[in-house]
Amino acid sequence: MNTLPKSERIRGKASVSALMSKGRWGFAQGLKYCYLRRTAEDGTPLPGRVMVSVPKRLFKRAVKRNLLKRRLREAYRTQKDLVSGVGVDLMLLYNTNEIMDSAALAREVASILKKIGDEGQL
Repeated sequence: MNTLPKSERIRGKASVSALMSKGRWGFAQGLKYCYLRRTAEDGTPLPGRVMVSVPKRLFKRAVKRNLLKRRLREAYRTQKDLVSGVGVDLMLLYNTNEIMDSAALAREVASILKKIGDEGQL
């Protein structure tokens, strides 16, 4: 399947607030991220969810913001198996005023997912 289904996206004020207040923050080149591990009541990990954001103060034109959000979602979608079984909510914030190409974004997202996945194995 070549889409990121609605069930794998963070939505709702409560989910976003919980992620931002209880989550752990980190930085990568050009990206800022926040993640929070989730488990079901029986202890099994829930499926991972993601949220992307590109601030208007960096890119005034919606076309550029949408392009970067599409690239971030695609980079996550193709590499989400790096954190499979961990059950993590992840927020990716674009944090540079340069437009990164798809390959560079994919590398950064991969490094973020590897950090989160390795930490989950401990």
